[in-house]
Amino acid sequence: MLLPLNEWLWQHKFWLPPGITWEDMKETEEIRYPQPQHLLLCLPLALLLIALRFAFERNIAVPLSRKMGLREKAQRKALPNPVLEVFYATHKKGPKEAELSSLAKQCDLQPRQVERWFRHRQIEDRPSLTKKFSEASWRFTFYLTSFCTGLAVLFDKSWLWDHRECWTGYPQQPLLPSIFGYYMLQLSFYCSLVFTLPFDVKRKDFREQVAHHAITIFLISFSYCANYLRIGTLVMIIHDTADCFLEPTKIFNYLKWQRTCDTLFLIFSAVFLFTRLAIFPYMVLYNTYYYSMEIFQPFFGYYFMNALLILLQLLHVFWSGLIIHMVYKFSQCGTMERDLRSDLEESEKSEEDSGQQKEAKRNGTLRREPGRNSSARPRRPAVDEWLTPAGQQAHQSEATPVGSTNCIALPTAPAPQACCS
Repeated sequence: MLLPLNEWLWQHKFWLPPGITWEDMKETEEIRYPQPQHLLLCLPLALLLIALRFAFERNIAVPLSRKMGLREKAQRKALPNPVLEVFYATHKKGPKEAELSSLAKQCDLQPRQVERWFRHRQIEDRPSLTKKFSEASWRFTFYLTSFCTGLAVLFDKSWLWDHRECWTGYPQQPLLPSIFGYYMLQLSFYCSLVFTLPFDVKRKDFREQVAHHAITIFLISFSYCANYLRIGTLVMIIHDTADCFLEPTKIFNYLKWQRTCDTLFLIFSAVFLFTRLAIFPYMVLYNTYYYSMEIFQPFFGYYFMNALLILLQLLHVFWSGLIIHMVYKFSQCGTMERDLRSDLEESEKSEEDSGQQKEAKRNGTLRREPGRNSSARPRRPAVDEWLTPAGQQAHQSEATPVGSTNCIALPTAPAPQACCS
């Protein structure tokens, strides 16, 4: 069953332009062409990068974070409770109202104590600042290395300066050792990111991030097999340009170096918007859609390649919208409050705050924060409320803070006397 499927998948009409077969792409002693089996090398390289990342974070990133003054906030831990722990392991979130009452009865606790336990338990599972710092440091190191490698590989290549050269002699373009190494470096890195997704810091744009990794791996693999190497190298170096500024922005945000963080954020925003919304559409999309048509007629690989590039560009537009929104907030506030791909725990923090407000409201301890209407006059009681002793006592207690020693007794009105004897 697998053999017929394999033969169908690797039909030359899917991968190569009309008139070109796999026989024309066979390697010789003088000329090497990309072969699909070369991609298997990325798997051991991805595992090697994971091991290298572990060593880097443990021996370099963590000590560096301490020397740069990164401080962890002390958090209260939840007390051991097997019943609540089993529920938390199953649901990963706080219980609803009905479940809250049931759990409180099982544990012989008050509902607010159960809510507080779940909040503390969720805080324990949040990634620490050191973990986020280490992850951002590793990605910054790789993106900077990859960008410098891409510049060194492509600087003397004709297609970097004249984009029509991407299609000269296609598809019979020899595979250069430097291009092969650059491709394997990129593909193995994105494979390693997929392998470590369950253990990395989960972001709000987790789904978009997974889609980006999947599209990137498909693009790199397909462009290698179909010998779109020249256009593929342009895509990779364009992406690395902006990523080199994103990760240090996160690093200095974790360190609370606000001025440095704000400066890098503005640089990153300008580079990202320029490379993803201007250079990428012209250098890549226009190139693959129109310049390639001067060499060959459309075929399946042409449509598939451009479909993946369009999906990638849609992600660029999505992230550009987030960045523009951040720039607008920056212009209003004068500072960047959080990084672009905000951590998931930021939203959990807001949920925790709302949970605390609900608990305070339930216990009758919720106080209104001073705001626009804080100086508004208190409600004037109705006349009939003053006529009863209970009403006078209630309004007097509202005007006097509980536990205050500076209370001023309100004078009581004298009893009415008869006007005539």
